[in-house]
Amino acid sequence: MPFLPLYDSNPRVNVKLHYVTISLIAVNLFFFIETISSVRIGFGETLIGYTLLPARLFGDLNLPLEAQGFGVVFSLISYQFLHGGWEHLIFNMLFLWVFGDNIEDKLGHKKFIAYYLMCGIAGGVLHSLVNTTSLNPTIGASGAIAGILGGYILLYPRARLLVLAFGFIPVRLPALLVIGAFFAQDLIWGITGTDAIQGVAVWAHIGGFICGATLIFLLDRKSIALFKKV
Repeated sequence: MPFLPLYDSNPRVNVKLHYVTISLIAVNLFFFIETISSVRIGFGETLIGYTLLPARLFGDLNLPLEAQGFGVVFSLISYQFLHGGWEHLIFNMLFLWVFGDNIEDKLGHKKFIAYYLMCGIAGGVLHSLVNTTSLNPTIGASGAIAGILGGYILLYPRARLLVLAFGFIPVRLPALLVIGAFFAQDLIWGITGTDAIQGVAVWAHIGGFICGATLIFLLDRKSIALFKKV
């Protein structure tokens, strides 16, 4: 991870309280604690139906009745609210906290919810298309959050971000550089197959990112600042 974002100096204009972003963080935390509880009391295997299984989405994989969740289509949403550990959760929620409020501010509360879920779904679909026979469960909000990054880089490419470069050097950098580095890393990992070694669903990131950028272009192209001169 080249840069760890801590704060962006990008004030909200339209929304006083970014309660959807805050609620999403709370919901993710709630389901993570519920997941831990389920594993402790021996019901961890029943959670498999709420993860994203590419072989179930695009193949003929059938799960036992007690592990089917609410169905394969719903798993494209439910997988977004499951995480594999505290580190996985904290990193995702940090990105959501830093970048989510400005996209919520731009789109409004209701559109932001739809935007978030659609980016997560798009990420899950692309990941599954690239790995149609995979039996590995995919979980996490990364696809949805990558969608937020895709929108952010179009709308606020020059916003200054306080980041930890290479994990320990505090520095302020433009969003274009920080987010661009993340997307470039995902592309390189995906193309070279490094994602399989790292255990990261980078195609979910890429799909979410592309979806987020596309939705911003369709919904509010006049506000796109990426190609505007300052």
